[in-house]
Amino acid sequence: MNARTLLPILLAGTLAACGSAEAVNPDEQLGPNPKLPAAQQYLMPPMKVGSVLGWKDGEHPTAPPGFTVQAFATRLKNPRFLYPLPNGDVIAVESMDPGLEGKQRPKDFLISYFLGKAHGDVPGEGPSNRLVLLRDANGDGVAEGKSVLIDHVFSPFGVTYSDGALYVAATDGVLKYPFTPGQTHIDAKPTMLTELPGGPIDHHWTKSLTISPDGSKLYATVGSNSNIVENGFEAEKGRAAVWEIDKQSGRARVFATGLRNPNSPTFYPGTNTFWVVVNERDELGQNLVPDYMTSVKDGGFYGWPYSYYGQHVDPRVRPQRPDMVAKAISPDYALSSHVAALGLTFYTGASFPAQYRGGAFVGEHGSWDRDRFNGYKVAFVPFSGGKPSGKAQDFLTGFIAGDGDNVHGRPVGVAVDRTGALLVADDAGNTIWRVAPAGAPAARPQQVAAR
Repeated sequence: MNARTLLPILLAGTLAACGSAEAVNPDEQLGPNPKLPAAQQYLMPPMKVGSVLGWKDGEHPTAPPGFTVQAFATRLKNPRFLYPLPNGDVIAVESMDPGLEGKQRPKDFLISYFLGKAHGDVPGEGPSNRLVLLRDANGDGVAEGKSVLIDHVFSPFGVTYSDGALYVAATDGVLKYPFTPGQTHIDAKPTMLTELPGGPIDHHWTKSLTISPDGSKLYATVGSNSNIVENGFEAEKGRAAVWEIDKQSGRARVFATGLRNPNSPTFYPGTNTFWVVVNERDELGQNLVPDYMTSVKDGGFYGWPYSYYGQHVDPRVRPQRPDMVAKAISPDYALSSHVAALGLTFYTGASFPAQYRGGAFVGEHGSWDRDRFNGYKVAFVPFSGGKPSGKAQDFLTGFIAGDGDNVHGRPVGVAVDRTGALLVADDAGNTIWRVAPAGAPAARPQQVAAR
């Protein structure tokens, strides 16, 4: 039975769901103590997925007063993650779903059909599943150089550089390539440093990556293989977790668990504590469960699948595990429900005003299981003393089109470039945006030799 056959059968459940949720202002779900309404279960969850319109000439997202927004690079193909290199080059990771979803329930086919609309058909150049090197050699804030650094990678997402090697998190493992900043192409074949859970089902396929401040360990995120264990517990081995990997040997262990779909592990500047953003579970209501950002503790358990936001029990999981619920750690900071937080970076530059220093920028890809859009923006969370210190603020908006029913693009990865500007990967709009203070001096020209 395909999605078109199921649509008339299940649409009634979807429409009934839309009017039944407890009214919750998204702002009430920001911070350490979000409002959590009663859980609801539906034949179909509420769904609203706007078609992707792309960006016309002269159009761009909107930043706060005092900032300018320009396209750093255009006509990419699903740019998901960004990594600035020490020499000023920027790696853009272009990636596509490996297509190993695993559909067990009739409604999974309909959900997949609707989500297909969310990626649109904005023109890009070349295939995806590759790493593209972007170079702004003259320092004008626009990358005039674009070259394929690595091609034919199995659904890559995370990347980091250390000591003459580029580490790439493909969907099935961490690859190691010999690399020197300044290269525009890598010919050498990679070695598989560590295998990560991949197929035959690969529901949450994005694997993010970071490196410890001392350069000895890598940390990779691995999302769950289902929304709420509908593919069975066997399919969840090693998933909903952060892995710690020895950079030299590739030996790995599970560092923390119970994180349904963690992404963008990032060490807080000057500390040995890393944070992740997490996409929480669906189908408990359009105001449950808030996605969040949290510091990650060695051996910590964060609830999935047995409970959410600490010790709120999910009634759908069988068998119930009150012993595990009792161990569940509450996240540090809620970002509101279904915003699909995928990108995280702390501001380490010097060009933004003082209130942004040390704070977190979060790329929110945007909701699909609500009757009103939520997310579709880059949010800013102020920090003080290494902890969130105020309510999240809208920083980069305008991704939702003026009609309120469609979108121009969807932000994912965020990064700070060598000038202190913020880069934002827009995977649906096939663009990387650069946000800088108005009147900020241009970057000095790069002194790099293409190799």
